[in-house]
Amino acid sequence: MPGILALIGGGEFSDGCTFDRTLLDTAGTDEVLVMPTAAAFEHPQRLVEAAVEWFAPLGARAVGLDVLTRRDALDPANAERVRGARFLYLVGSSAMHVRSVLKDTPVWDALVDAWQDGTALAGSSAGGMVLTDPMVDPRGGAFTVGIGVIAPLAFVPHADTWSDEKLHRTQSLAPAATPVVGVPERTALLRAPDGTWSAEGAGEVRVWLHGEAADLSALAT
Repeated sequence: MPGILALIGGGEFSDGCTFDRTLLDTAGTDEVLVMPTAAAFEHPQRLVEAAVEWFAPLGARAVGLDVLTRRDALDPANAERVRGARFLYLVGSSAMHVRSVLKDTPVWDALVDAWQDGTALAGSSAGGMVLTDPMVDPRGGAFTVGIGVIAPLAFVPHADTWSDEKLHRTQSLAPAATPVVGVPERTALLRAPDGTWSAEGAGEVRVWLHGEAADLSALAT
């Protein structure tokens, strides 16, 4: 059975992110493996340091795994590290970069295998976008090919910062029968191992299907 999945709207490792306690408890581990792939060009170590500081009071130890380039993603040692993790956390700002690094690599295969074997999997901002298919292109709100573990589902992080015009564009361009979820910062959309969905954190998750407002029951299982 797959592990718990969290699509986080950004603002991770900060007040209001109550869902991290839920993720730790469900994963049954005190170690979080943080992959800052999507922040490869924007001081990735800072995100790892933020994770270390955030998880320590929760009784957990965050450690980083620098899968920042395609060469890193092809490294069998990195793939083995990912496969053995019980809680994986993807963070960063460039969905296009993380897709180009991870697609069709041993590290991505290991991530999918680990999640399907029960590992908790969290992706914040761009780290969450790559976990769905189709993937929203944050530059204009249209769509591109994703490599996600959940489909069909389109994920809009930082939804509280998007204009109504941009959100409407994404809704109107969504492929038929593909739900679009808008998740604000410091908020998570959670998929339990049994396939049910819930939301937790500081904001309110919004769902659209066929351009109309919907509820969590419209999401893929």
